[in-house]
Amino acid sequence: MEDITVTDLAARLKDGDAPILIDVREPEEYALAHIEGAALKPLGDILEWLEELDPDGEYVMQCHTGQRSAYATAILQQMGFKNARNLAGGIDAWSVYVDPKVPRY
Repeated sequence: MEDITVTDLAARLKDGDAPILIDVREPEEYALAHIEGAALKPLGDILEWLEELDPDGEYVMQCHTGQRSAYATAILQQMGFKNARNLAGGIDAWSVYVDPKVPRY
């Protein structure tokens, strides 16, 4: 599985060449901190929201540290989503390396 770094994602967002960012955490975590523009789609509901996605779309899965999103990315790839990637380090790395205004927890 291929990851994308937080700095690479930040550059793509800045350039307007952004993939669709999906936050697979729980609503309570999303309320604490999130990346602007990320769609909240909890991992526990993946079988419900997976049908909403375009298999040809480009997606970056994101969670707190990258573990749950790696699992979600693997599921998408197994379902034929060739352009699904995991955000390495999750929102925690985003806060450290990209946007320190995003709270760490």
